[in-house]
Amino acid sequence: MKLSKYLLPTLRESPSDADNVSAQLMQRAGMIRKVASGIYDWMPFGLRVLRKVERIIRSEMDGIGGMEVDLPVIQPKSLWEETGRWPVYGKELLRLKDRKDAEFCFAPTAEEVVTDLVRRDVRSWRQLPVMLYQIGRKFRDEVRPRFGVMRGREFVMKDAYSFHADEADASSYYKTIYEAYRRVFQRCGLKFKPVLAQAGAIGGSFSHEFMVLAETGEETIVSCTKCEYGANIERSEIKDAFKAPDAAAFKPLSEFDTQGKTTVADVAALVKRPVTEFLKTQLYMIDGKTPVIALMRGDHELHEAKLAAAVGAPNLFRASPAQYETVMGCKVGFGGPQGHPGVAIYCDFATRAVLNGVSGANKDGLHTDNFNIARELPDIKGFFDLRSATLEDACPSCGGKTEFFKGIEVGHTFKLGTKYSKSMKAEYLDRAQKPQVMVMGCYGIGVTRVVAAAIEQGHDKDGIVWPSEIAPFHVAVVVLDEADDAKVRPGTDALVKALESKGIEVLEDDRDGKPGVKFKDMDLIGIPHRLVISKRTLESGEVEYRSAARPIRRGGSSRTRPSAWPRLWRA
Repeated sequence: MKLSKYLLPTLRESPSDADNVSAQLMQRAGMIRKVASGIYDWMPFGLRVLRKVERIIRSEMDGIGGMEVDLPVIQPKSLWEETGRWPVYGKELLRLKDRKDAEFCFAPTAEEVVTDLVRRDVRSWRQLPVMLYQIGRKFRDEVRPRFGVMRGREFVMKDAYSFHADEADASSYYKTIYEAYRRVFQRCGLKFKPVLAQAGAIGGSFSHEFMVLAETGEETIVSCTKCEYGANIERSEIKDAFKAPDAAAFKPLSEFDTQGKTTVADVAALVKRPVTEFLKTQLYMIDGKTPVIALMRGDHELHEAKLAAAVGAPNLFRASPAQYETVMGCKVGFGGPQGHPGVAIYCDFATRAVLNGVSGANKDGLHTDNFNIARELPDIKGFFDLRSATLEDACPSCGGKTEFFKGIEVGHTFKLGTKYSKSMKAEYLDRAQKPQVMVMGCYGIGVTRVVAAAIEQGHDKDGIVWPSEIAPFHVAVVVLDEADDAKVRPGTDALVKALESKGIEVLEDDRDGKPGVKFKDMDLIGIPHRLVISKRTLESGEVEYRSAARPIRRGGSSRTRPSAWPRLWRA
């Protein structure tokens, strides 16, 4: 491919609204162009990378018995009503009407439509298991699209769904998918880690996220230094290792003026007490109506996903100041868990051990001292794992030391069980000809996110450093002095022909222009191997070689004779 005939409009500067590395470099390298908030054109150069990722995914899905389908992106409301997700999915679901006023949505996922397909055409145990997958566009109306294609509204996703006769078969196939996912990301040349994760809006009993390790990642991963345990921070389990204090040590409850201080840190400084002796009362609302209280130790942070899991209500939000004052009877910062009949209280494990602690008094300007849960709160819902993990927390699997990494989620696997098949009556006849509900699994890969994550993980100050497996081209041939010497063009043609005959994808920079401009563009777009051909190199029967896979120092180029090119590529 000659660059003079190729649409590759590179930019010297990043667009002002590009808010992470991949968004900046993908636009500068001519891979994408923004159409609207969270919606992008994929240019020829970027599409080559996208298609290579798709081919790797397709190969692995086919290899484990998956069958590719193409499901509609416009789905009827009626299917979503069968699972109960139409009213609860939220504003991310783009709803629309046709000319007959029938309601539809632009699919953010495909559990309903694929379950409908299978329940109509799979009737017998002899047809199970079956795994269907597709690679196509999805739309989620993100409230604040950001990070380019990393968190856009329209994106390309591989979603797969498996249907099984029983839980044992579903669990066995889950392991097969898990290993296939590992191979996908290995073949994409990525450094990654599978971690335990929350199921989220998709649902299900068990799930893993596949995280590309990158300093710019928006997710925090908890990883053990001794064993294979890994989990995202919202799923990282914290064991209940806290003992309740002896009631004989309880002191009389009292109130004191906090001089307008409302935060734990400020009140702790005022009374000269460690924050570990404080109890934080945080108020949440289920569906905006039903209040629940989460009680945390003063130095710990509540993780809302864990609270939602404990309460069993995913539609859980922090109370507004007005809701807080209505329920607690005081201004924000002075509320305590006591004295709220009918309000469920969920206590984090660590609060069990707080002796004679400090908490809000439910009165403006006042806090309580010598607060003890066993005495003051006899009717709590119980003690739960509600907080974000810290480096001081031991590995829940082996007790070893943990460490934190930043990561980018590129894949997610779920054991769905019968969440969708039961509500949609996806049944089969077993060996005894009795109807049974199918057991399901769901497995997604964000194809566009893989491309962006590869850039977040692989770049330097000059531009992208592609893994060779998904690079848009294998080799860039940079032509110098063509106008000055009649030998350069024939030599270049011979070189390109020799490379392409070996199945090597070549981008030839045959543009008129200064060498510095060409080299700058090649550094930016990050093609793994670069060959520079010029009058000078041809006179000595050589070609200049550079690798983009490692830092390039001035004077660090190497030369190789034409007879070595195929050997160089194989190496």
